[in-house]
Amino acid sequence: MSTPPISQRPSLRVGKVPGVTVSKWTGVWAERFPRVRLEVVDIDERNQRHALTGGEVDLCFVRLPIDEDGLHLIRLYEELPVAWVSKDHLVAAADEVTLADLADEDVLTEVTPHAIDLVSLGEAVLHVPQSVARSESRRDFVYRTITDAPDTTVGLAWLVDNPHELIEEFIGIVRGRTANSSRTAQARAGRGNSRG
Repeated sequence: MSTPPISQRPSLRVGKVPGVTVSKWTGVWAERFPRVRLEVVDIDERNQRHALTGGEVDLCFVRLPIDEDGLHLIRLYEELPVAWVSKDHLVAAADEVTLADLADEDVLTEVTPHAIDLVSLGEAVLHVPQSVARSESRRDFVYRTITDAPDTTVGLAWLVDNPHELIEEFIGIVRGRTANSSRTAQARAGRGNSRG
């Protein structure tokens, strides 16, 4: 039985944790595969592994650490750690801070409505990746780099045993392969070579 053209295959579901921007990759996908739906799903960081193992998404932009058992993982880039605070907080007056500067603060690491409320009241500081603070873009908050905190890493993960043919296509786009690369061209050949 012959393999159906890519345009007739199912859509691909890609998850992303907060702070990850995927527009540059989804834009390339839309150019290369205009008839193949790419669905982007927002995933809570606590559920990033379950989203993959439970079949909610085919691939996921994850934030390390993650249990890599049964997963393929490509590390993509590092994120700066920041202290995200109310504009009225003492930390907001500094250009950058250290972990010692935050020693007497109630430091939270998970962005929840309750955490946002506490930060808004000046009662807590959120220690998050810079991308998370940027993506929320609250006008009443500012963020300052934490100079001695470790960076976090964003990666792309997928199940080792997921046979979805379009996974390799998306990985190729993320890795910067051109439309004429050997892997991509071979996979796209199923769409037919007629030019009319």
